[in-house]
Amino acid sequence: MSGSGSAGGAGSGTRAVQGTLDDLGTPLHDVTFVVVDLETTGGSASASSITEVGAVKVRGGEVLGEFQTLVRPGESIPVFIQVLTGITDAMVAQAPRIESVLPAFLEFARDSVLVAHNAGFDVSFLKEAARSTGHPWPGFRVLDTVHLARQLVMKDESRNHKLSSLAVVFGATTTPDHRALHDARATVDVLHGLLERVGNLGVHTLEELSSYTSRVTPAQRRKRFLAEHLPPLPGVYIFKDERGRPLYVGTSRNIRARARSYFTASEQRTRMAEMVGLATSIQPIVCQTTLEAQVRELRLIAAHKPRYNRRSRNPERVIWVKLTEELYPRLSIVREVKPDGARYLGPFRSKRSAEAAVAAVHEVVPLRQCTGKLSARGNRSECALGQMGRCGAPCSGRQSAEEYAAVVGDAIGLLTGDARPVTDALLARMATLSEQERFEDAGTVRDRLLHLVRAAARTQRIAPLASSPQIVAARRSSAGGWELVCVRYGRLAGTSVSPAGADPMLYVRNLSATAEVVEAPIHPSPAATPEETEIILRWLEAPGVRIVEMDGSWSCPVGGAGGVRMLLDDRRPSDVAPFDRDLPVAG
Repeated sequence: MSGSGSAGGAGSGTRAVQGTLDDLGTPLHDVTFVVVDLETTGGSASASSITEVGAVKVRGGEVLGEFQTLVRPGESIPVFIQVLTGITDAMVAQAPRIESVLPAFLEFARDSVLVAHNAGFDVSFLKEAARSTGHPWPGFRVLDTVHLARQLVMKDESRNHKLSSLAVVFGATTTPDHRALHDARATVDVLHGLLERVGNLGVHTLEELSSYTSRVTPAQRRKRFLAEHLPPLPGVYIFKDERGRPLYVGTSRNIRARARSYFTASEQRTRMAEMVGLATSIQPIVCQTTLEAQVRELRLIAAHKPRYNRRSRNPERVIWVKLTEELYPRLSIVREVKPDGARYLGPFRSKRSAEAAVAAVHEVVPLRQCTGKLSARGNRSECALGQMGRCGAPCSGRQSAEEYAAVVGDAIGLLTGDARPVTDALLARMATLSEQERFEDAGTVRDRLLHLVRAAARTQRIAPLASSPQIVAARRSSAGGWELVCVRYGRLAGTSVSPAGADPMLYVRNLSATAEVVEAPIHPSPAATPEETEIILRWLEAPGVRIVEMDGSWSCPVGGAGGVRMLLDDRRPSDVAPFDRDLPVAG
């Protein structure tokens, strides 16, 4: 591709980039935590009220401040709550209301990470207080010491993860007693004990702590260094083993951030944990546009077939349905498109889906299904399909070549033009079967129809792009310039970016001159894999894309399969499913 090397390559296009603090993560010793505890009149934030707020602000193991106040709830405190907390109605009678307490607490906790033991409880009350008093909730990052303790404190250390039990495990200097400030102080000691434990496991930043889970093994965490020097730019990343063989290829708008996620709890796929265990390096390939990154990913997966990539490993394994070029044409399932003058439908990802599409056509179009070549004399005996009226029996001479050509015309219309006659006939067939209460048969026809229409729509969408010698398109980039793309016969031949303020046409001319030379493919197949061409089509159809230059034509037939498919799928034009999504085959 223009500007960044061949899309099939693995090493070109890498740029050294200085990382930012956001890319590296926030060290835990620089994080300001506000550990908060509430006492309330009950367990429901919507039906109960806050009676006391206690909080401790800490950073780097040092206490920076404390916040404590009783709160007048506006309702009587239940007796069992008074016994549990020691907070009585008399104690809160002259206390401030939550309307004045909440703004003071929010200011105390500003720009911090909230910490609580069973944080869901405390945060729900604070959010409800903010809602009821008309204060916007600041969207604090929240850390729950119960969640961390469940990952780090085993049953042989503590029989449960209550604050009182954990205070003993970590030797807290304050004993929790259901008073807000005391419990907050005890939670601070528990927090520091938990942070020491995760630090020993290689967790040193807030981002790593937020996603911590014991499912991520220490071995995975120790390999974080593999991602430390990757660029925070769009492109492709390749995990490799000790022999330099690709294990997994992926793409992202931010290579570093995505690669780092494989060493945290955000990556939950079992096979990825196994892959990380084998990886010894990560190779980045920086791309100028996200479209280039997507295409590079496809080509690299197809070229190397990494063992941990499941999709797109074998793009060459596609199936086509061919309407043969002979006196009495028939439908045939083939693996490649040849320059034989025949018409093709597809591609399909499996032979079963192709067979289902063929069966749908045979349901309403009486094409012959025998495989031998027929002569004009028609000197054979009729088969069972001819006797049943499912075929005009040209083999016996009962149907002339001219009469059979009219039948073939219906099939050609489906493949290249108006699909409505065939699809209307199939829908009528489904309705008839349903009226006869043959619902299973109607379902089979429906599934076959969907396979057929989706394949025909795919053919009609890909064919114009596959036959166009060149299309240059542009889209505004987030930096203010233009993303430029050159497509030749359905293949991404080059990509470039014109900076803000520059004349984009200079870059267009340079892109056209330096883009990959692509030979014309055999119609209707593109010069790339069908999956690549469909990715390009989705990019071209996206809002904001402008066609700058076009050598060829880009259109779909009125009444074509694309419109029928949208009616059947109840989808918008931009919602066309990816190439490798096939329906289950019924029957």
